[in-house]
Amino acid sequence: MGGVFDGFALEEIDVGEVRLRVRHGGSGPPVVLLHGHPRTHATWHRVAPLLAREHTVICPDLRGYGGSSKPPGDPGHTTYAKRAMARDAVGLLDALGHDRAAVVGHDRGCYAAMRTALDHPDRVSRLGVLDGVPIGEALARADARFAARWWHWFFLGQSDKPAERVINVDPDAWYGGSPAGMGEEAYADYRRAIHDPATVHAMCEDYRAGLGPDRAADDADRAAGRRIGCPVLFCWSERDDMVDLYGDPAAIWRDWADDVRTASIDSGHHMAEEAPEQLAAVLAAFLAA
Repeated sequence: MGGVFDGFALEEIDVGEVRLRVRHGGSGPPVVLLHGHPRTHATWHRVAPLLAREHTVICPDLRGYGGSSKPPGDPGHTTYAKRAMARDAVGLLDALGHDRAAVVGHDRGCYAAMRTALDHPDRVSRLGVLDGVPIGEALARADARFAARWWHWFFLGQSDKPAERVINVDPDAWYGGSPAGMGEEAYADYRRAIHDPATVHAMCEDYRAGLGPDRAADDADRAAGRRIGCPVLFCWSERDDMVDLYGDPAAIWRDWADDVRTASIDSGHHMAEEAPEQLAAVLAAFLAA
């Protein structure tokens, strides 16, 4: 993409339930990078080549996003649950011949990464979670301040008056983004995605799953005392609102794992686009430790 992804293969890979558009390259221990909403895998285009110096870097579009399959939603919203996305990640490792990998997720991708580590602990060597706490924890703490800042969770997540019709009137106005911030080709890839009504529907289903089966899965794990067994890196952007909302968000992750490392990035929410060198250095240090 603009020369930045030079040396990376771009493939559509059958992972069982869906086909994922995947960019992968480099050599060494594998790391899977899972993007957030409403981006595609191209959000990593400034980070992936830096990590590829020492790692095999695998960047899929999540199911429903970008160029990946967009299966119809279901009444229980399980099609776009993070448990399904975790199965996709494991299927991707199988397809590419990797027994285990580090999995790093940003925003909605961090929930898919976490679910992969919980449901498939034998396949995840390290877990990186960027700008997020578990969905069950976020919703348990969803006060008026959270609702004022993150109201889109509930707009996208409800189904009585589906958000898709509103968004599809003017996707550019709703989602924003710019070629200056994202890079020309990454922005073009993202813009193609947000102008596809099937992608918009899938992204809303992602949020509906968050309010339903994803929260239920987190709450069931907490009740059962299930924990993340691998090392965890929690990384937050200093110009977003993680600390404002949660005080010490790392303490929330320590309730889920024994080995939690922390780092902050001098950026806004889209850290892979705004501070790629700093983020890549933090991730490389965590993966090597």
